[in-house]
Amino acid sequence: QVQLVESGGGLVQAGGSLRLSCAASGRTFSMYAMVWFRQAPGKEREFVGAIRWSYGTTSLADSVKGRFTISRDSAKNTVYLQMNSLKPEDTAVYYCAATHRGGSGYQAYDYDYWGQGTQVTVSS
Repeated sequence: QVQLVESGGGLVQAGGSLRLSCAASGRTFSMYAMVWFRQAPGKEREFVGAIRWSYGTTSLADSVKGRFTISRDSAKNTVYLQMNSLKPEDTAVYYCAATHRGGSGYQAYDYDYWGQGTQVTVSS
């Protein structure tokens, strides 16, 4: 089992920045990947970015490329989502998720462990 706790959400004006953190505990040594999803009211959960735990390779959704970066601190078992140039359409609850399953893609069903979510609100 892996436990995930997100932090860092809040209210920010358009053009501003936030950094989300996701701290993992439990069976972290064999994690394959950690990801960020987001879900806005009335919309489906959307992939934001992923990082392969062992190699540190990253992938970002087209909608956030050039504005968001994803990184990890292996010693702290923590993944970060740095969000710059925020837009009102980035408003959502942001979720961190993890999996041990190798070869997992970017769909929500690929991930077994989820955090409670953190609200990000971008005002115009």
